[in-house]
Amino acid sequence: MQTITALVFKNFETLDLFGPVEMLGSLPEHYQIQFASMTGGIIRSKHGVAMQTTAVAELKHPTVILLIVGGMGTRQVINDKPFLQTLTTFADQADWVLSVCTGSALLAKAGILDNRRATSNKLSWQWVIAQSDKVHWVEQARWVVDDKFYTSSGVSAGMDMALGFIADRQGVDIARQVANYTEYRWQEDSELDDFYQP
Repeated sequence: MQTITALVFKNFETLDLFGPVEMLGSLPEHYQIQFASMTGGIIRSKHGVAMQTTAVAELKHPTVILLIVGGMGTRQVINDKPFLQTLTTFADQADWVLSVCTGSALLAKAGILDNRRATSNKLSWQWVIAQSDKVHWVEQARWVVDDKFYTSSGVSAGMDMALGFIADRQGVDIARQVANYTEYRWQEDSELDDFYQP
């Protein structure tokens, strides 16, 4: 059983979180999920979804997989040094780091993606890549894998990435079973990007 720590903040993008949670949470024999924030308590998404979180200092299980999401709230925490330091600590300790949408901007700002390949949300692309010129940004990609780092494009791409992660860990047949269970049309090719505008 591997613990996923989902690190959230005010005004996170709802599907960035709950899309991957749906996919990974469909395999409770492999993954358990804990929801964390800097202070704990109720954190609301951009759409007003209120969720209970545990303060990062009070988490019960060590983080094996870090899930960092994006959304408008990234604009507030991008210059929050304690948050970025916490993010760095979690990323260093985790065996795997999964980033959805503009979550990669936070990883980039913290220097975690230096000399790594990564992608992000197309609509926020210029803002994201401005956070670091040390990242090898890949604009045409549904998701990108570089060592232990998985970064995905915008919002719904997090589900494709999560299924790609499952395929890499548990096999593509299991990933397809999860996609079928959720009645989700999985984009299996990480390089096929319908939203890329050259």
